[in-house]
Amino acid sequence: MSVLVVENVSHGFGARAILEDASFRLLKGEHVGLVGANGEGKSSFLDIITGQLTPDKGKVEWSRRVTVGYLEQHAVLTKGKSIREALREAFKGMYDLEMEMLQIYEKMGEASEDELSRMMEDVGDIQNILEHNGFYTIEAKIEEVANGLGLADIGLDKDVADLSGGQRTKVLLTKLLLQNPSILLLDEPTNYLDFEHIEWLKKYLNNYENAFILISHDIPFLNDVVNVVYHVENAVLTRYTGNYEQFLQVYELKKRQDLKAFEKQQKEVERLEDFIARNKARISTTGRAKSRQKQLDKMEILEKPREKIKPVFKFNRARTPGRIIFETVNLVLGYEEPLTKPLNIALERNQKIAIRGVNGLGKSTLLKTLLGIIKPFYGSVITGENIYPGYFEQESCRDNDNTAMEEIWAEFPGLSNYEVRQALAKCSLTNEHITSKMMVLSGGENAKVRLCKLMLKEVNWLVLDEPTNHLDVDAKEELKKALQEFKGTILLVSHEPEFYEDWITGIWNVEDWTLKII
Repeated sequence: MSVLVVENVSHGFGARAILEDASFRLLKGEHVGLVGANGEGKSSFLDIITGQLTPDKGKVEWSRRVTVGYLEQHAVLTKGKSIREALREAFKGMYDLEMEMLQIYEKMGEASEDELSRMMEDVGDIQNILEHNGFYTIEAKIEEVANGLGLADIGLDKDVADLSGGQRTKVLLTKLLLQNPSILLLDEPTNYLDFEHIEWLKKYLNNYENAFILISHDIPFLNDVVNVVYHVENAVLTRYTGNYEQFLQVYELKKRQDLKAFEKQQKEVERLEDFIARNKARISTTGRAKSRQKQLDKMEILEKPREKIKPVFKFNRARTPGRIIFETVNLVLGYEEPLTKPLNIALERNQKIAIRGVNGLGKSTLLKTLLGIIKPFYGSVITGENIYPGYFEQESCRDNDNTAMEEIWAEFPGLSNYEVRQALAKCSLTNEHITSKMMVLSGGENAKVRLCKLMLKEVNWLVLDEPTNHLDVDAKEELKKALQEFKGTILLVSHEPEFYEDWITGIWNVEDWTLKII
């Protein structure tokens, strides 16, 4: 049974085609991975099927009585509410019923016998609905899912306005899972989750009886939870049965077959054209030449399979720094209250250190404190000599009105139009991307622009806060290669051990420093 049918949908932005004549069918209980390179239109597809974006043509039909829950890349929360209050909104319908029941109780004292009988019947119906739907175990359910995704570490009474971007995403994901919709749409849900919370979500999705559509560049996670893959490439949407690994095998085989068929046909075309050119002028062979021409005219010419442009990342190394990049003296991280014990740590030239630990313990705060962006809660940071840092921030401003080109020029006004275009093109950004505003670029395209800015600087110390969030598989591989080849010092925060395990020189775990109970 199909719960969603998409027929012949086409959509584009200006001259840029996102989807062309795309068809899609979601069956009951299917766990779908929607995959493709950055900017291919995966998030746009989810916006189309949820009605947030109107396609240029085609139709989208959901089956009746389907409830859809959508976790977007850039969803927001209302200020002034605690995490617990935000999570309770998942059960708004049941809280409304409880309020209706309490109002009926209040009116019973003034009711006639007939009215009282009807009221008792209404109260009984509401009570049955609430009990059947687990209303009286809501708080326990909230605690269970919040614990699974690490919200208990933050504190459920904390105001959502005080949360980081990653913590806000966790709240939205938790709320969505509590709503238990019949269809889940998840756009990169693991971006801000720690390893143990990704494992919890993996188990949850594997046991999820209903259908979901998942966008993720976390390949091990994707591989473990999907049983169908839809691949979007060059505006074409193709269905594959199986997990990501199985899709990749079939996709690579199909690519080789398509290339072989193209090359074989090209040889045949060349042979026919050569025969026609040599024989059309001679009276004795002109008939055969015309026959070959008809054969050529009827031939359906295959297009050469288009290779996706892969990014090329390379960081420019500044002059060699002193032996010590930084050292701390009784450094305590924090804002209104301390997050850590006093830290006496040092980073030496050419070390490549990964920082890990569950969210909310101060990984991003550590980076910003070391760079002088925020002040220490206590203690000090002593920076070495000839230090030229390059910082990649985890979150970018979503209200950025600059185009990608303007974003580069704002920081490097001396570059020519050609130089800016060339730098962005190396990051696999096309003309359509670089003339688009930063706020409308996908998460991966936005990250590539910010990486481009970093590569235009001369640096000897890279400070990277979750740089792989939103990056597609090719971009991750290229970034990993660039960091391995960088002849300088690196401090990296990442929730993907497979990205850094084989090239770092050491690991710092903030869980060893925290004052929080974990």
